[in-house]
Amino acid sequence: MPLGLGRRKKASPLVENEEAEPIRAGLNVPGMEGIDGGVVGLGEGATSEGLPPPPNSMRPRLIFHTQLAHGSPTGRIEGFSNVRELYAKIGEAFGILPSEVMFCTLNTHKVDMDKLLGGQIGLEDFIFAHIKGQRKEIEVFKGEDALGLTITDNGAGYAFIKRIREGSIIHQIQVINVGDMIESINGHRLIGCRHYEVAKMLKELPKGKDFTIKLVEPLKAFDMISQRSGGSRSASGVQLGTGRGTLRLRSKGPATVEELPSAFEEKAIEKVDDLLESYMGIRDSELAATMVELGKDKKNPDEFAEALDETLGDFAFPDEFVFDVWGAIGDAKVGRV
Repeated sequence: MPLGLGRRKKASPLVENEEAEPIRAGLNVPGMEGIDGGVVGLGEGATSEGLPPPPNSMRPRLIFHTQLAHGSPTGRIEGFSNVRELYAKIGEAFGILPSEVMFCTLNTHKVDMDKLLGGQIGLEDFIFAHIKGQRKEIEVFKGEDALGLTITDNGAGYAFIKRIREGSIIHQIQVINVGDMIESINGHRLIGCRHYEVAKMLKELPKGKDFTIKLVEPLKAFDMISQRSGGSRSASGVQLGTGRGTLRLRSKGPATVEELPSAFEEKAIEKVDDLLESYMGIRDSELAATMVELGKDKKNPDEFAEALDETLGDFAFPDEFVFDVWGAIGDAKVGRV
């Protein structure tokens, strides 16, 4: 069935090489006391848009243990419904400004992008907060079209490096590392910018010229100094999350308790994630999961496209991509690999 999508926005030439992966944030949580095991999902929408936060009396009493990644006593935090509120609670627990928190990892103090706090938090997960460390300014010669960076953001205004492709321009510069926050490019301040804006700026830098990038690296413990991670392999660490359910928190509407993804959903999410990488240079399982959720009950691709526009319109997915995603969801339903 043809897609009737004439009014839809066309995708901007975003990131053929410089990739962008969002961390989701922005949630509303009605009272959910006494949940045993499970996962807190930091759902769609990394901005502060959506419904206002619920009153304190309606927020779930979910208590998490946390430490500063470079070393600290253990703190206990609760009463947050989005990433900004999480950072504020961490700031209260350790006597630091929320703006000092760059990102969080789950169950490891290392800068491990596979453990990055993103769409879900297991109710038994241990949160490690990575705070600002050394600032550095580097002059880079852009000798190729692609720099070899994957960019993500923390949902609270900081974009940082999630992955560095081996053999790329940036890979050859040892002082640039996974986890470094991008503060500015050529004097243009990027605090408050989304991942795709930073990726677009990097992509549009002229080839054959130098540019200056200012970075802030996470404060490191002694056992983390001089470690460089490509962000593609999990570091060994304590495995604390054992919850079986999922608490999905959303920017619009109430939180819902759901079962773990079915076999169909897992297969569909994997296929859609592959399509995101193929079309847009993005790998983002949370975005893929949202697309599968939007499409699994739709009757035709036009209904699916309308649902995508309503929920994920900012991405402006091209029509061809939407049709391929619809096909991938259908293939997963009937068991085709």
